[in-house]
Amino acid sequence: MHVKLLAYTPEPEKTVACAAKLCYAAADIDTIYEGLDPERTASFLDMLGEIGHESPIEHASFTFGIEGVSRSLLAQITRHRLASYSVQSQRYVKEGVFQFVLPPEIEGLPEAKAEFLRAMEEDALHYQRLTELLQDKHYQRLLAQGEEGGSAKRKAEKKAIEDARFVLPNACATKMVCTMNARSLLNFFTHRCCNRAQWEIRALATEMLRLVREAAPHIFAKAGPSCLRGACPEGKMGCGQAARVREEFTWA
Repeated sequence: MHVKLLAYTPEPEKTVACAAKLCYAAADIDTIYEGLDPERTASFLDMLGEIGHESPIEHASFTFGIEGVSRSLLAQITRHRLASYSVQSQRYVKEGVFQFVLPPEIEGLPEAKAEFLRAMEEDALHYQRLTELLQDKHYQRLLAQGEEGGSAKRKAEKKAIEDARFVLPNACATKMVCTMNARSLLNFFTHRCCNRAQWEIRALATEMLRLVREAAPHIFAKAGPSCLRGACPEGKMGCGQAARVREEFTWA
C-alpha cells in the first residue's frame, strides 16, 4: 500500500477559521483574514470542536493518491459517499499479470498462502485466455465491417478486456485518487480507524490520518476511532481492546 497526500486547500486551518469567524464575528469578506494569526486560528478551531460546530470544517479539502490496495477495499471506501473518486479502470487498462493484495492471515499460513497464490495464477491465466478468445472474435468482426487492421486490433482488445475482467478477483490491486473534505474525513476516521474495521481499510485510514495531521494538526487533533474521545459506542459489538487502541493512536 502506498498513500500520498497529493494536494489540499492552501492554509486549511486558516480557511476553516475564517469561515468560523464570519459566523461568530462582525466581519466582512474583505477583512475576514485580518487578525487570524496562528494563535487566533487555533482558538477558532478549538472552539468549533468544543461546541460541535462542524460545517466550517467542510471548507478544507484533501486529495490523496492511493495504490496497492485491493478491489475489495474499493468497495468499502466508496461507501463514504461525500467524497470524489477516480479509479484506474479495468475496462480500459489491461491487467496482464495483475498485481494483488495478499492478506496477512493467509500469508502467515504456508498452506493457505500456497493455495492463494495458485488461485491468483489461475485467475491470471483465465483472464489472459478470455482476453485472447474475445479479442480474436471482435477483431474478425471489425475486419468484416471494414475496419483497418491496426484500429481493429486496438478496438478488439478494449472490447475483450471489458468482459474478461469479470474473472478477476477481489484481491486484484487497484489505484485511485480520492478527495474528501475535512468533515467527511473525520467521519471516515471514526469508522475506519476503529479496531473493528477490516484490516486493509483500517491501515489506509490510519495512514491518511497521519498525513492530514501533519497538514492540519488542530482540525484533526481528536480524529480517530470513537474510543479516543470517550466510551466505545459499539456496545457488546466492541473489540474490548479500547485501552490498546488508545495507546496505538497516542501519536495522533
